[in-house]
Amino acid sequence: MDLMKLMMSDYKVEMVNDGMQEFFVEFRGPNESIYQGGVWRVRVELPDAYPYKSPSIGFINKIYHPNVDEISGSVCLDVINQTWSPMFDLVNVFEVFLPQLLLYPNPSDPLNGDAAALMMRDRPAYEQKVQEYCKKYAKPEDAGVIPEDKSSDEELSEDENDSGDEEIMGKPDP
Repeated sequence: MDLMKLMMSDYKVEMVNDGMQEFFVEFRGPNESIYQGGVWRVRVELPDAYPYKSPSIGFINKIYHPNVDEISGSVCLDVINQTWSPMFDLVNVFEVFLPQLLLYPNPSDPLNGDAAALMMRDRPAYEQKVQEYCKKYAKPEDAGVIPEDKSSDEELSEDENDSGDEEIMGKPDP
């Protein structure tokens, strides 16, 4: 139900395998923030005890942030890691918790020590590095987003589109 609510919202959700416990969500940086324009692919894994146990959240493409591990993409967010409640849902994660994390980083509890130190030492240099990461790693194509004007059908030529299935399945009956 919770996953369906997320899929019905404005988020693009891509399922992994046939289960509903692991999927990717397209997440865009909050407007009027240093992350605006960035698009990230976020991996979500729901534990068996969900919603009583919090989801596991991680950024797939790189993001420069004190509370996100640069290598693994793991997120350090109290509301997900310690104070999760079954009253929260996946839409809260993407509409409230992650935007709040990006807007209000906590450099005193870092997963990325370099980002935290730079943020506390030289805020303009930190903001510039965030924007460089957005331009370098958080373009729509980095998150697996296909531009609207190019559908996969148009990209296939007729030769590529002819998969030769007839040879495997036999000719159709007239």
